[in-house]
Amino acid sequence: MTRTQAIHLLKDSPQLHISYSQIFTYLGCSLKYKFQYVEQRPFERISSNLFFGSAIHIALERFYRTWKEKGTPETLMNITELFCDSINTDLDNNDLPVLFKREAPDRDDLIQMGMAMLEAFYENIDLNGYQIVDVELPLAATLYTDTGVPTDFKLVGVIDLLLMDKNQELLVVDHKTAAQTKSQDAVDNDFQFASYAYVLSSNRYTFPTAPVKCRMDVLRKLKKPKLEHYQTIRTAQDRKRFAKIANAVLTGIDNKVFIPNRSWLCSDCQFTSACANW
Repeated sequence: MTRTQAIHLLKDSPQLHISYSQIFTYLGCSLKYKFQYVEQRPFERISSNLFFGSAIHIALERFYRTWKEKGTPETLMNITELFCDSINTDLDNNDLPVLFKREAPDRDDLIQMGMAMLEAFYENIDLNGYQIVDVELPLAATLYTDTGVPTDFKLVGVIDLLLMDKNQELLVVDHKTAAQTKSQDAVDNDFQFASYAYVLSSNRYTFPTAPVKCRMDVLRKLKKPKLEHYQTIRTAQDRKRFAKIANAVLTGIDNKVFIPNRSWLCSDCQFTSACANW
């Protein structure tokens, strides 16, 4: 896990653990999982998207946490300054080649794009009817098989934002940045929401059989950025299927099944040379 809270949550636990990001990495390319988590190879290069997404998340966390603690959101000036400080610090401390994207081919363009996106977020976010339950919420839960048998592993993750509506129903919000619009089908099949529903149910935030409402908030990387919302739900059956997939991933790792998988993810991969020489 990369979130400080999640690390603190698990630092004194002797139990084995796996995160959603590790599961996603294995499903996307099991060879990359081997390079990153088994061999712990140093990165060969790094995508500007990594710095950008992290800085946006830090800014949004400050926005919502201030709102939760003080009853009013952080100012736009403060969250944009925080974004700029974060991305400049990360880039200044990085010694690896940075892969910039077409929509932001250098540092200045990346910062300008982020500031414009945060302004679009600030002008369009609406929490009317919602209460902020928690921000960057770290959770852990014993991973069970789909037949209900406990494993030796804990699933760990961090929920970007947890809201409660006027009917006392929870809403899980995940923040994304993207150049392209999302299809509803892609949102309905997003694996991350199933992991969130799993840890929420295991920690008794919801009843075991209750559906979990989810929303993907996407900041679009456009000349005129905009904020888009996508609604979906995750059922008890979705959580059961997630457990089955997660355990299949653990079986593959345990049996040293690591196979390269060519996909759109390759363009940002940190192990291009290692993969070519595999």
